[in-house]
Formats: sequence, structure tokens, C-alpha cells
Amino acid sequence: MTEQTDEQLISQYLEGDEKSLEILIKRYLKPIYSFVYKNIGNRAVAEDITQEVFVKVWKNIKRFNKEKKFKNWLFTIAKNSSIDFLRKKKIATVSFNDDLSSEKSGFTEGIEQRETIKEIHNALKKLSPSYQAIVLLKDESNLTFKEIAKELNEPINTIKSRYRRAIFILKDLLYQK
Repeated sequence: MTEQTDEQLISQYLEGDEKSLEILIKRYLKPIYSFVYKNIGNRAVAEDITQEVFVKVWKNIKRFNKEKKFKNWLFTIAKNSSIDFLRKKKIATVSFNDDLSSEKSGFTEGIEQRETIKEIHNALKKLSPSYQAIVLLKDESNLTFKEIAKELNEPINTIKSRYRRAIFILKDLLYQK
């Protein structure tokens, strides 16, 4: 079951083997949930977004470019779905259940934290796709440089170098205000 590559499973699914998609979903369910949860910080919402991600995969898998890595495509869908949720939430919403008499500092800290996350995501979008992929795989998916090198079929030193450059670029983008 797990010996098949993502690409083999996609081809089998497109040829009518429904089980192949189930295998792909089982393979990536936990990593996608963890990735979304780190971005959103709410378990129930992360579960909903994770489900939404796999529905999008199911609906769009016929349009998947087989020359690309499925894992990168999947995590891009998860990233975009997380960002869409945060946009819809409008960052500064206050729940009626909040204790409005409590100190405002906790509320303003939450807004500042969300603003920072938004700024980081905006800066990430400005990176080249190769830098974006490495940063997301390293920092959001918690892959090692060795795993990223294997995933992207690149030498490990190239991955490390690109990661360092990407972090420098991100710092410049975030602090040039």
C-alpha cells in the first residue's frame, strides 16, 4: 500500500481505482491537519479546513500537473485554504462570548499576532516558488533538509543554501517597513 508513489496512486485513481485516492488521503491526512492547525490555531477549524482541502483535491485532481510534486500541490492548497479562512475571519473579529471587561492587551496581542501571520504569508508569496516550497516544507511541514532534498530531488547543500537565502529575503521583506 505505502510502497506506491503519489504519482502512481494518482494515475491509478484517474484510471478508476477509487482506493488509490483513499491511500493518498490516509498518507497526507495527519501532515495536512498539522500544517493547517499551525496556521489557524483552532482544532475544529483545522479539521474543517483539512476536509475542505481534500475535497478540493478530489475535485481538481484531473487537472493536476503530473510533472509537479503532488505533495507540494497539496500543501499549496492547504496554505491557500488557511489564508482564505483567515481573510474571511477578518482578523479583528470579536466573539460575543469574549469577556469585554477583561484587559484589552490580550485582544490587541491577538490582533497583532494575526497581523504578523498575515505579513509573513504576504512576504512568502513574494518569494520564488522554489524558495516558497523549501520554507513551507521546512517550517510548516517540519521536514528535515534531507527529506526536503529527497522530496525536491535536489542536493542537500542546495536546499540548505536556498533556505538560508529565503530566510534572508523574508527578513528583508518583513523589516523594510
